[in-house]
Amino acid sequence: MRNSIRLQMFAARARRPYSRLIASMATVAMLSAMAPPAFAGSSYFTPGNLVVSRSVYDNNPNNVQVGQQLPPNCAPANCVSAVNDGTYPFVFNNNLVDGSFGITSKIFLDQLTPSGALVTSLEVPNSSQNGVPPTKNQMATSFSSKSEIALNLSTDHSSLTLMGYLTPIDALDVSNSNTPGVVDPTNPVPESVFREVAQVDTKGKFKYTVTNAYSGNNGRAAILNNSDGANFFYTAGNAGNGGNPQPDGIIVGAGQQIIDPQTKALVAQKPGDPTPVGSFSITQLGLPHDKIGKDTNFRGLTIFNNVIYTTKGSGGNGVNTVYFTDTTGTVCNASNGIGIPAAGATLPTAGIPFDPTLLQSKGVTPYNMCVLKGFNTTLAATTTNVFPFGVWFANATTLYVADEGDGFAGGLDLYTHAAAQTMAGLQKWIFDPIAGQWNLAYVLQNNLGLGQSYTVTGYPTGLNPATCIVLKTPPPQINPNNCKVSKTESAPDGLPWAPATDGLRNITGVVNPDGTATIYGITSTVSGSGDQGADPNRLVAITDNIAATTLPASEMFSVTDNALFGEVLRGVSFTPGS
Repeated sequence: MRNSIRLQMFAARARRPYSRLIASMATVAMLSAMAPPAFAGSSYFTPGNLVVSRSVYDNNPNNVQVGQQLPPNCAPANCVSAVNDGTYPFVFNNNLVDGSFGITSKIFLDQLTPSGALVTSLEVPNSSQNGVPPTKNQMATSFSSKSEIALNLSTDHSSLTLMGYLTPIDALDVSNSNTPGVVDPTNPVPESVFREVAQVDTKGKFKYTVTNAYSGNNGRAAILNNSDGANFFYTAGNAGNGGNPQPDGIIVGAGQQIIDPQTKALVAQKPGDPTPVGSFSITQLGLPHDKIGKDTNFRGLTIFNNVIYTTKGSGGNGVNTVYFTDTTGTVCNASNGIGIPAAGATLPTAGIPFDPTLLQSKGVTPYNMCVLKGFNTTLAATTTNVFPFGVWFANATTLYVADEGDGFAGGLDLYTHAAAQTMAGLQKWIFDPIAGQWNLAYVLQNNLGLGQSYTVTGYPTGLNPATCIVLKTPPPQINPNNCKVSKTESAPDGLPWAPATDGLRNITGVVNPDGTATIYGITSTVSGSGDQGADPNRLVAITDNIAATTLPASEMFSVTDNALFGEVLRGVSFTPGS
């Protein structure tokens, strides 16, 4: 009966081309006959497989009405009128008039073989399913929020974690809403929604924990530390969508947090104030404060050798780079904000005992994070080629960093601009023990397809008139509301819809017996869409010689999985139990 239900699930999803669907069903039938644990009732996930988080928009035109006031329940001074209805992908042209625009959607956890064959697809409980009322455990993501639903294995590899929202699907502007316990009165999005951590075990069973952290923005990643008697989530994200200075709760609820997992139903949970576990300020680098709380606009998150690493690669504040958390108190407090983790470091077990009277002048203190030595220390406001996202260690001296590219879509040269990037893709860093720092060895880009547009069945072709450009001097101007303005004969009627790869976001990898490493990554995109985060993207893979210090000419990326129309891929991890 279990196997019959799974086969029906595959057919009902109709997500893949028919030939691939049949191949996947045949694979399931073969595995079922062999009766491994994944089909014997003891486990849902098979060790050694991949899990990819995928979001699916329901493409309902009625989700938004043209002329509807955005954000929902906005104050008159903050209201704008929707320019498109809920039809995909045109709905995301509303982002051009409402900078907080987003719409929540379903989450699926696709189990794939390392070669990309679909094994199972697990739908995270959501409001579209029968028997899931607003009071029942559920989670959604903001479809176009490209930094959400990263996947991470727990420290003992027994479960996966991801972050989202306690909200129904098709809710508007949730990714910039306040949380119920941390309300910023200057936020133009007045609604309040809990951020949420979901934990899924080897049997495919979910547990949930809500938090008041990341008010005004989003939680991006979570890792469960459940080793040696510990039981904490470490999370990374961003907070704030209002004015400057930011309220205390926004500053405290940003960046790196520590959260106690809950066992109660979501409706019974009553989370308190956020608890920061990591804090960084550009003043550690000798620079003056900018917008306090925005230096920790974190995205990537990993743990290696009992040290938490995270990245910042977006926003105009702080420094786009790779960071680590120093629990020994011997590195970051004694340096100029740059260092290497101390030997024998342990993972944190509590938040920072910060001084609340210093929040508005210094942020969360004491600062206990550093820039990993060798990585960028230049301000994001002046950096043009540093956008790190996911990180993965092959060993103690080899680190792979995904760079998503700059996302430029300000002119007709968007594709050639993406193709010309030298740092986007997969960077390989090697540790120099003599100098005591990390050095960039090379950037893997071969066959990644930077700047090469591709076709998605059902996706619009041609130009998106909402991104109409007026070609004149001074530089081109974007006019999202009315393309019928005075322009020259050569002026286009918008930017091209077709997405092209711009870099990589979340990554994971495995060390092979022959001394190579295979790294899997989720691509970022550039296009003329109203919100590039809504572009169908890809899962790619590459195998690199770990010992190589110069770029091997023969190594190249291959496409392992594709998002289809109305889909986006976000996180990638190996299965629980791997």
